[in-house]
Amino acid sequence: MTLHGKTVLVTGSTGGIGKETARGLARLGARVVLVGRDADRARAAAAELRTDTGNDEISALTADVTRRGDLHRLAEAVTARHDTLDVLVNNAGVTMERRELTEDGVETTFAANVIAPYTLTRLLRPALARARAARVVNITGGVPRGRIDVDNLQGERAFVGLSHYNQTKLALMAMSYTFAEHLTGTGVTLNVAYPGHAYTSMNQSLTTGAYPAPARPIVPLLRLAMPVLYGHRAVVKASRSSVHLAASPHVEGVHQTYFNTRSRATPWPDAVLDERTRDTIWALCGQLAD
Repeated sequence: MTLHGKTVLVTGSTGGIGKETARGLARLGARVVLVGRDADRARAAAAELRTDTGNDEISALTADVTRRGDLHRLAEAVTARHDTLDVLVNNAGVTMERRELTEDGVETTFAANVIAPYTLTRLLRPALARARAARVVNITGGVPRGRIDVDNLQGERAFVGLSHYNQTKLALMAMSYTFAEHLTGTGVTLNVAYPGHAYTSMNQSLTTGAYPAPARPIVPLLRLAMPVLYGHRAVVKASRSSVHLAASPHVEGVHQTYFNTRSRATPWPDAVLDERTRDTIWALCGQLAD
């Protein structure tokens, strides 16, 4: 696989799976644009990857993907620097302990995990369309199965951190399925990757209180076990599906498909295939993104 001459944007790429995805794509020769909330951390990540991969074409931009204004500024910065965009990896994700609204009045987890990929893909669609066979890769997570409660998409009626995170990732998949329909025939493909579990800064909260705590005696054991079970190797492994969908010639032209941790096409969850559910989520995305 090679991505020489290709421009790739990876959100949430200053750490965790996003950073390893960016590293993998940089090693394939891509011109990589990292995106993170903290400018210093983003610059440091870009410098690290340039040194590690020997690829000097790695830059960094700053944006908080939960903010509509930041997404617009990010898209403007990308298109000002690059006429075409070959790959967009919507990797950034958020999980919250309690329900909080963004400055735009959107529940934060839903804003990051659903509205941001929708908005950024829409804003960058012209740049993607100008590239040959551009790809959009959306990253799901958690436990993406079960029903989608369309009456509680933003946790309005009930909010439990992990459960809501899973709901937003299912909603992301439903949005992605519909967005793919809108991209059919444009030369831009959109697929969803499931990375599996890895011990990242986001899910470290599983053992530090962001979710309902397990019985007290096992908390110290979990804190010791998690880095061992889901350490750096797991993070690298979790990035493979993203890199595969972004770069592999074997998936060129593959569209509207869900891939598992082994980078194999797998059936969409039943909730995603429900047309009424997808229509509700798509309409809400349009409403909240405008």
